[in-house]
Amino acid sequence: MTHPWLDETQQRAWRAWLTVAELLPRELDTQLQRDAGLTHAAYIVLAMLSEAPGRSRRMSDLARRANQSQSRLSHTVARLEDRGWVRRERSPEDGRGNVAVLTDAGWDVVRDVAPGHVAAVRAALFDPLTPQQTESLRDILETVVDRLDPDASRRVAHGSDVAG
Repeated sequence: MTHPWLDETQQRAWRAWLTVAELLPRELDTQLQRDAGLTHAAYIVLAMLSEAPGRSRRMSDLARRANQSQSRLSHTVARLEDRGWVRRERSPEDGRGNVAVLTDAGWDVVRDVAPGHVAAVRAALFDPLTPQQTESLRDILETVVDRLDPDASRRVAHGSDVAG
């Protein structure tokens, strides 16, 4: 059986996606390192905590939201603890699991860094696009997400929505 190659349009789209997937995180890391000495992965942890009720999340939920393995998240949180931006506590609900809590100092970092981060995202991703292209990009990405996660079991809710 012959497996068809990607056609020219698909190949160009695929290669453009690969390039964006490489360059965009690098661009955001550069901005965050310059402005706050943070990696993008660490910033996402702080941001996910800042959006949570009580500025705290179970470590397992935080790992999902930050798209990090439990092990990687543990190392990220340890580095943030060393800086006084996060602390770990026993879960108040059951006392068994751990939660990460954004400290007041961590909240200050998020508030200080977020405007520059949003500006970097806008400049890198949205400024080159027309409003129609932005809407098309959203539609396209949501369609791909629907294919990759048809029952929505692997998606993470946005903002302060609590995911199990």
